[in-house]
Amino acid sequence: MAVNNDNDNLSRMADSIQTAFYEGHGECLVEFLLENETKIEYFSNKFEADGITFEEPQTHTFSFNNTMGACPKCEGFGKVIGIDEDLVVPNKNLSVYDKAIACWRGEKMGEWLNQLVLTAYKFDFPIHRPFYQLTKKEIQLLWTGNKHFKGLNVFFDMLEKENYKIQYRVMLSRYRGKTICPDCKGSRLKKEAGYIKINGKSVQDLVLMPIDELKLFFEILDLQDNDKKIAKRILTEINNRIGFLLNVGLEYLTLNRLSSTLSGGESQRINLATSLGSSLVGSLYILDEPSIGLHPRDTERLIKVLFELKKLGNTVIVVEHDEDIIRAADHIIDIGPMAGTYGGELVFQGKHKQLLSSTKSLTANYLTGKEKIPIPGKRKSWSKYIEIINARQHNLNGVNVKIPLNILTVVTGVSGSGKSTLIRKILFSALQKQYNGYGEITGKYDTIQGDLDSITSIEFVDQNPIGKSSRSNPATYIKTYDDIRKLFSEQQAAKINQFKPSHFSFNVDGGRCEACQGEGEIRVEMQFMADVFLICDHCNGKRFKEEVLEVKYKNKSIFDILDMTVDDALEFFSNHKGKIEKKIAHKIKLLADVGLGYIKLGQSSNTLSGGESQRIKLASFLSKENEKKSSLFIFDEPTTGLHFHDIRKLLDAFHALIKKGNSILIIEHNLEIIKSADWVIDLGPEGGKNGGKIIFEGTPENLIICKKSFTGKYLKDKLL
Repeated sequence: MAVNNDNDNLSRMADSIQTAFYEGHGECLVEFLLENETKIEYFSNKFEADGITFEEPQTHTFSFNNTMGACPKCEGFGKVIGIDEDLVVPNKNLSVYDKAIACWRGEKMGEWLNQLVLTAYKFDFPIHRPFYQLTKKEIQLLWTGNKHFKGLNVFFDMLEKENYKIQYRVMLSRYRGKTICPDCKGSRLKKEAGYIKINGKSVQDLVLMPIDELKLFFEILDLQDNDKKIAKRILTEINNRIGFLLNVGLEYLTLNRLSSTLSGGESQRINLATSLGSSLVGSLYILDEPSIGLHPRDTERLIKVLFELKKLGNTVIVVEHDEDIIRAADHIIDIGPMAGTYGGELVFQGKHKQLLSSTKSLTANYLTGKEKIPIPGKRKSWSKYIEIINARQHNLNGVNVKIPLNILTVVTGVSGSGKSTLIRKILFSALQKQYNGYGEITGKYDTIQGDLDSITSIEFVDQNPIGKSSRSNPATYIKTYDDIRKLFSEQQAAKINQFKPSHFSFNVDGGRCEACQGEGEIRVEMQFMADVFLICDHCNGKRFKEEVLEVKYKNKSIFDILDMTVDDALEFFSNHKGKIEKKIAHKIKLLADVGLGYIKLGQSSNTLSGGESQRIKLASFLSKENEKKSSLFIFDEPTTGLHFHDIRKLLDAFHALIKKGNSILIIEHNLEIIKSADWVIDLGPEGGKNGGKIIFEGTPENLIICKKSFTGKYLKDKLL
């Protein structure tokens, strides 16, 4: 075609080229008629490189929530049901010869092991070396096998082919678990998404970067002029959002981190970052315990973020017990003086300086030092321990650490330093498999050794609800409801009506209101809106039949008892000297001892906070007096939602567990708990890739002189 600048000709040429692309299925040849020569150029509008045609990218190509981008193997979940290597080799202290491979034990399956043992000399395989000391190449050989022996992959393929036999199906189920998808390696995106790169990085690479590294990547990103114009607004938004996450102290997270693995504090800070990004003005923000999961150093950064929200013209209301946030507040409202029926009053309202002179405020007493959580006069010594060797999951840097037994041990460190990975992902998961035979996927480590025979069980006291049913409540969980029902069944009115203890339960037919099935409310399904719950008009929310409610104990019906707070119920039953009453009072006292005097005995479990659920579980363990077990209890942030006064009660409960021969391990940032510990393990020095090291092991008194430790810096004021 002749080249000229006539608009009509240009339009005609464009139409012709478009037609040529269509007819040529994305390819065309254009002949240029120049002054002295004719030139033919080849053009293609296909998305291709090196002769390979790729799928043209769209927004959905990079989303695992869409079929266009999700890995077809795991459907965008990043994990599949496969053979869990930790279940196959539960005890890594054993050698292959000593039957470390659990599925090759027994007479029949042992033939697979014998095949390896008898031929190992031919390829120099160390059958007597402990499994945790094997190299990656040697472990891989166990799975793949060679010409001398059939590996684990062949073994499990055989089980799959012959799964019509029930014994093989049972064996397969024993070793199955959630494993990382072999196709996408956990990225959740199909491999085609990884072909598209910016500055040599695919989207999978970017979402696996810690946020501080991601910020650096986009800061130095060098694009061509045309690409800069296209990406200018997008890059501005990306950099702003990354900056907000950094401001709230989440630089150690990666963008592909599952929300289910985030702590409550991390989730709340992500919401804070979203609020900062929205740049709203004139809004009211209400934050409930935003300092959850925050080290004192990170709390300072949080306070700056809250002031940023205020500077934008917003109002910020914070429900909080953290001392630093209370001191930083412009205005303080203190509710009390105690909890439950002894609280609910406005004790103080005003500035921080005015609060310190208040005589009614329990908070003021702790801030001024009139009331204190005492420092232990003597730290308990220890000789028995459990030792983790070469913990290297996530950011843990080949850590070796001893966990003392029969004392109060606290694991601390800045947010993201590796505390939860070390204790929950490695220690708890590994010991749970050892003691119970099952558990979640265990993090990477070599071995766990030490005085493992000194403990009989391991308990992780988390903040999950105490029950899934709305009928679950504190009284049922600590088993005192059984005694209360028995007490009512022994009353004269119950005997006349032949009421058994089951008649005083809202879980079974008999005495419960059948209209609401003992729920106390009726659920009305709304087709296009959220369901509505109305108080049952048959029992007026009391959950029992009228004749059952007529049975009274000291002028109280079963509903009246369940509607009492723990403190009121304790006072009520303590005034009566019967055997059952004493038993009930003893169990209820345990709830009061862990700082739950304000909750109701029959309060539905779905209305309890995570911290309250955790303390109810603690009370349940304290109630098991007759069980001669030496358990290791692990608590993750047990001070969540606790006032200074409640922390004092909580520490008393911990010491009661230790007196019974148990061991307590706490992941915590609260300085009051740390100063009360017998032994402290401090991780850091920073979070993410700059953390994962043991900074300090020892007593709190020695921690404050450790210059590398941020925890020691903030703890100093509590001990001196």
